[in-house]
Amino acid sequence: MSVRWDIRRAGPADARHRALMIPGGMCSHEFYADLMAEPALADLGMVAVTPPGFVGTEAPDDVGMLSYARLLARLAEEERCDLVVGHSLGANWALEMAAAGFFSGPLVLLSPTFSRGDESRVLGIADNVGRVPVLGPLVWTALLKLMPRAMRGSLPPHRADALMRAVSGNDPGVCRRMVRRYYAYLDHYGSLVDRLCEADVPAWVVRGEHDEVGLAEDERRGLEACPRVTLTTVPDAGHLLLVEQPARVAATVVEAVAAIR
Repeated sequence: MSVRWDIRRAGPADARHRALMIPGGMCSHEFYADLMAEPALADLGMVAVTPPGFVGTEAPDDVGMLSYARLLARLAEEERCDLVVGHSLGANWALEMAAAGFFSGPLVLLSPTFSRGDESRVLGIADNVGRVPVLGPLVWTALLKLMPRAMRGSLPPHRADALMRAVSGNDPGVCRRMVRRYYAYLDHYGSLVDRLCEADVPAWVVRGEHDEVGLAEDERRGLEACPRVTLTTVPDAGHLLLVEQPARVAATVVEAVAAIR
């Protein structure tokens, strides 16, 4: 099955460096609009995507983590991207791109999840209940209807309506399958800290000060001990730090661009 990409581009067409930007689960490239407009990134070529299967786009046959990592790495090559920025689930896909050997450039990982215990309790409950044949479709349908309203409090008021629209139209069945494969991936590795360190690429792990996705103390110590990983906390931000504090995120992207050989 061929994959069709919904892409938003910014920056000079002949930019020396280009970044592939991957949104979080069930979100579109609209979530990168504020970051892409930051003056600090004016010279950077930027390619933000809505991954296939999100917000009404057609999903690939295989919705597993490795499958998406492979698809995104192929797109990065086609678009001549030498840097990847990922948020939430998109950050985990970016991590896997490097860990699987599909991509060797710097990574900016915004609020990734390193283990099952770090993840949102709501998502874990939805995954467990979603496995029940009768209840599963109903639970995911209800969750996707509530998701935009639940996000509103974390969104800048002037952007709330556009971003809430950017998470509408998701297919409950696709989300249910994708999240099940995501948890299987987390369970397989236990913790992804070593997997990131062993990828041996420059990586910035950036988290909001009030991020609801956790980071265990042993994971924090492991990341701090990894010589090619920089762990950064952004004040006055939660899980959606890319829309809450785009200037701070842009500063980190500038650091990552400087690390490109």
